[in-house]
Amino acid sequence: MTEHPVGVIGGVDCHSDTHTAAALDPLGRLLGTAEFPTTSKGCAALLEWFAAFGPVVSIGVESTGSYGAGLARHLTEHDVRVVEINQPHAHTRARRGKSDPIDAEAAARKVLSGEAAGAPKNTTGIVEAIRELSVARDGAVKARTAALGQLGDLLVTAPAELREQLGCRKTLEGKATLCTRLRPSSTADQPTRAAKLALRSVARRIQILSKEIAELDSELDALVATAAPKTLALLGLGTHHTATLLVAAGENIDRFSSEAAFAHLCAAAPIPVSSGRTNRHRLNYAGNRAANRALHMIVVVRLRYCEQTKAYMQRRTAEGRTKKEVIRCLKRYVAREIYRTLRADLTTLSLRA
Repeated sequence: MTEHPVGVIGGVDCHSDTHTAAALDPLGRLLGTAEFPTTSKGCAALLEWFAAFGPVVSIGVESTGSYGAGLARHLTEHDVRVVEINQPHAHTRARRGKSDPIDAEAAARKVLSGEAAGAPKNTTGIVEAIRELSVARDGAVKARTAALGQLGDLLVTAPAELREQLGCRKTLEGKATLCTRLRPSSTADQPTRAAKLALRSVARRIQILSKEIAELDSELDALVATAAPKTLALLGLGTHHTATLLVAAGENIDRFSSEAAFAHLCAAAPIPVSSGRTNRHRLNYAGNRAANRALHMIVVVRLRYCEQTKAYMQRRTAEGRTKKEVIRCLKRYVAREIYRTLRADLTTLSLRA
């Protein structure tokens, strides 16, 4: 028989201002619940509260990538085993209701039963720095795209003479460069003066965002080249695709039991939906969609530039597979390949540290 750990099993439901904790004994009896602030002192008080019931075996934490990131780091620094917990199942909420103590207890019971055993991402190293810069860059790119769209809309309704003046440039980026040089005149009619002011304002915003994106790209290039040189050298993987897959895997890639688990996280592994005489699989519509998109774009690049990938596409389509089905197979292959190179890169990185 499997021996149950002797000690306290914890669960924490995390929010922006408070963390709600629940403690269980090895037999699953609820020892108590409590609420703590999300400050450094609050995290320390939470750990002391758990330790008052006995030795702490492990603590399940919800939202380790957002609200619970600071708590997970604090617990890890104090040698407490942290288990990543997803939201409670809808059936559990339907039976018991929804509250912070209920969710904290459900998290603890997932740890006790072994249903949850995954380790959270390590957010204390270079991969976390890459994630933060990637988030900032994505926001700047979206803002720049929105500004370019606004510029195009303003140009459509601008006075005819102003449109003709800017017509020498064909792209919106080129028109934005010209718009930064506009000088609204106080003697001009109001629509023309307002159009010039609006176009110059949006164009300057585009210019600032372009400079910001370039600076972030420079930082990301250096960090990704340091963290994953072997992965970055693969065909179809640039800085941003490599950064996306690095962030999805996390710096402690050993938390995955196999490359199949990484493929499942990237939504590149089919899910069985067999029952009775039916034996089939379906697509995984969950998982990390950004990582899945990165895999898709890598396959698209290889279908154009890799002769081996082209030959595979021709062979499988000759067997009766559709192009979409072949691309799904290729994404699974790429996920396997990238898992191995990421594992080698991150192992080398940890040895250097």
